[in-house]
Amino acid sequence: MEKRAGRPSGLGKRAWVTTQLVRRVLRALAWSKFVHVTVIGRELVPRTGPVIVASNHISMLDAVFLWGALRRRAVAIAMAELWSWPVVGWLVRRLGQIPVVRRDSASGQSALAQGEQILRHGGVLLIYPEGRLVAPDEVEPYKPGVAKLALATGVPVVPVGTAGTDEVMPMRRLRGDRPAFDRRRRVTVRFGTPLDPAGFTDPEQFLEQLRQRIEELRAAPA
Repeated sequence: MEKRAGRPSGLGKRAWVTTQLVRRVLRALAWSKFVHVTVIGRELVPRTGPVIVASNHISMLDAVFLWGALRRRAVAIAMAELWSWPVVGWLVRRLGQIPVVRRDSASGQSALAQGEQILRHGGVLLIYPEGRLVAPDEVEPYKPGVAKLALATGVPVVPVGTAGTDEVMPMRRLRGDRPAFDRRRRVTVRFGTPLDPAGFTDPEQFLEQLRQRIEELRAAPA
């Protein structure tokens, strides 16, 4: 895949230094059992070259656990609201993450274009194809962006099934009497075999296969 000029900030030195520092903190928390997280299949993420990592989305903590589980720096497409949050806003800017305004087609196209630049510079792009938090009893159609990027660039997509983050930090509307943060709950992040877009010509078929892979990984026993 041909590279283009203008290296994205998410692949720059400042983002690399910030990534190293934050991941050390996250690994220390995991090592100390402050949080209980199991990572399976991390080696399935290619060690070099462009790759898309796509996961289900059940908690605001999903990105923290997934990003921390990777051994390569990564840039995520994330909801634009994060850029206005204290501390979090500063962090996503330092890391060069990509904001997207939900239900805004122009913002979505811009985010995909920025994501393509990450891939064309050999980076890792994190995407949540559902585009929003999804409760256990809900089904949200996958947005076509991940399929468009994969088929346009030929970059493999690593499916990820995340489980337990919705128990650690439930969505507010589903919380009820449960605590806002329960570190006793266990989280599993399971990576799957990369999905090669070369075997697909129809984006819908690609999305259906990706959804099936992610759901199988999410439901697999830890």
